[in-house]
Amino acid sequence: MNSTLSSRRVALVTGGSRGLGRSMVLALAARGVDSILTYQSRRDDADAVAAAAREAGARAVALPLDVGNAASFAGFVDAVDGALAELGAAKLHYLVNNAGTSLHKTFAETTEAELDGVYDVHFKGPFLLTQALLARIADGGGIVNISSGLARFAGAPTPVYGAMKAAVEVLTRYLAKELGPRGITVNAVAPGAIATDFSGGVVRDNPEVQKMVVANTALGRVGLPDDIGPMVASLLDDANRWITGQRIEVSGGMML
Repeated sequence: MNSTLSSRRVALVTGGSRGLGRSMVLALAARGVDSILTYQSRRDDADAVAAAAREAGARAVALPLDVGNAASFAGFVDAVDGALAELGAAKLHYLVNNAGTSLHKTFAETTEAELDGVYDVHFKGPFLLTQALLARIADGGGIVNISSGLARFAGAPTPVYGAMKAAVEVLTRYLAKELGPRGITVNAVAPGAIATDFSGGVVRDNPEVQKMVVANTALGRVGLPDDIGPMVASLLDDANRWITGQRIEVSGGMML
């Protein structure tokens, strides 16, 4: 195995084909970190991100994954092993649990099936995927779980989504304690309102929502994907190795 390649750091970023995940992969690439990025259905988008990472001087492999289907994780781990071999790496250094969906329903309107769906994607999925990958994460590595400002303040109507993200934040602290002896840091990053296609592009495309966000954000604008990706890449850097078990909100001061 080429010694140069084997010494390179590799991150696995779920939901890395667009939005925040895309920004994370490219910010990591700018720091010389290779990536395994996942996508659910939009292979073309994932391939475009991988190509952009290569242009930035890093390597990237795109793999399909439905984080809401835990039964697929064993096969996915096999695919990760293949991707690591392709990248010339023995281990993952970083895991970013970023992939997600939204649900805009009031508590009274939410069905059991919808509750189960959000649970599968936002809690059960990251829990079991991280568990399945533990043996592949290098000692001294790092895990970032993506939460939301909606775990701190009640933004209607997102009670299920906000509650699941709050559960992820608690899980983050438990993982930080359990994985501390291996030197693995575990933190939660909670973005505010970001202009992406998430939730049907409601923040990006709805002027009334944008007006509300601006009025309630200290820095006076809507967030952008590149407000988040570089911060996640920085958090995973060795310079921040003494940060673990923390919830870090990256929202421009929303709802202070």
